[in-house]
Amino acid sequence: MPVRSPDDVTALLVRWRSGSAEAEDRLLACVYRELRQLAASYLRRERGGHTLQPTALVNEAYLRLVGQRRVSWQNRAHFYGIAARMMRRVLVDHARRRRASKRDGGDPVTLSGVADPARVGDPDVLALHAALEELARLDARQASIVERRFFGGLTVEEIAADCAISPATVKRELSTAKLWLRRRLSGA
Repeated sequence: MPVRSPDDVTALLVRWRSGSAEAEDRLLACVYRELRQLAASYLRRERGGHTLQPTALVNEAYLRLVGQRRVSWQNRAHFYGIAARMMRRVLVDHARRRRASKRDGGDPVTLSGVADPARVGDPDVLALHAALEELARLDARQASIVERRFFGGLTVEEIAADCAISPATVKRELSTAKLWLRRRLSGA
């Protein structure tokens, strides 16, 4: 039986947290498809010959997610928010390994597959990561909103519900964060 709504995902997360192996299997079947679609959209316009494929990105992120046994999953949006963070970490780790393998530092690993929150060409994954880390130190909520929106694929309404703020606040915070990221990534 397919999972049809965010409420179904939330129910599966609750059952999985309670130890249901059947719920974990159903959850995997549901979220894996969605996570793979997100990963494919991230990597679709990536440079040719990219060594990280969507399936590898999802598999690594999912392994990290299921290892999060201490997390008390709240709902679908919470799950995808953490999934977004895991996917971002996988991309950053991949970029760091690739850069370290090159004696001269290598070409920048870009992230053109992600809807660029800063609209600054094709930012280097590590530069984007550093900018998001800096933003998190300045405003953790804005950084979380950007991460959930662009890496987790959550809607404004899902982010608002998960963060217990209004959609208007999410839009305002997202606009402010985009402006800050644009300036930071352009060197202004």
